[in-house]
Amino acid sequence: MLELAIPTLSQGLLWSILAIGVYITFRVLDIADLTVEGSFPLGAATAAKLLTEGYDPITSVFVACLAGMAAGIVTGILTTKLKIPALLAGILTMIALYSVNLRIMGKANLSLLRMDTIFTLAGFISDDPQNVALFVGIVSTAVLALLCYWFFGTEIGSAIRATGANPRMIRANGINTDNTIILGLLISNGLVSISGALIGQANGFADVGMGVGTIVIGLASVIIGEVLFGTRTFWRCLLSVVLGSIVYRVVIAIVLALGMPPNDLKLFTAILVALALSMPLIQAKFKAMRKAGE
Repeated sequence: MLELAIPTLSQGLLWSILAIGVYITFRVLDIADLTVEGSFPLGAATAAKLLTEGYDPITSVFVACLAGMAAGIVTGILTTKLKIPALLAGILTMIALYSVNLRIMGKANLSLLRMDTIFTLAGFISDDPQNVALFVGIVSTAVLALLCYWFFGTEIGSAIRATGANPRMIRANGINTDNTIILGLLISNGLVSISGALIGQANGFADVGMGVGTIVIGLASVIIGEVLFGTRTFWRCLLSVVLGSIVYRVVIAIVLALGMPPNDLKLFTAILVALALSMPLIQAKFKAMRKAGE
């Protein structure tokens, strides 16, 4: 079990970048955005294609981020300018990105074996690939979380947060909520694509179907983090999302080690998210029963 600790932690950190992106739409903007199921493989596909074309890993991740941002802009325009419901707009973009990802890679799966990746660049840290993956996970997550904390403390970042909390109030203050929604979706899907690019390089391949279920994974990380670690401040929220992603990966590693078939993981994740979402109601009913008993 101990030999799984470092790989599980590194995977949890890399996936936490996606979880932060999901948090921005789900909690900050109060939008259920399914674009992530397309922008996650978009990031992996873009980075993998550039790596196979000879570009360096840093440039590949940066361009993957730009691609994800473009996907977020498309969803934002559909939902704000064309007045398509946010959920449906995300689905439309997700479906379109399936073909886009195939077009980028030229096939359904693109291998990165014997390619220089961002983990190769960080090879000076250690001869052990697991330690290198952990280092990349820690650095990338810390940098992106700090950037998000700084940005959402600025005037425009506060406007995005206010848009999700009270859109009427923010419009009364002269802020165009269409622009803040588009910007929020842009940032969210940019982060998701970065996560896809890093995880694709960590796994050694990009696959057109690797985005299936990512929204549930992101929601599981967000909900688990909120339930276990709290949400008193925005920094606490970001930290909770990162820790929630790690806890989720630990739970997955444990149930797999105990013999759960990998094919049942999606079912297990759905049940876990449902339980986490219903936890506040369960806690409230439990407290009411305790008071009634007293």
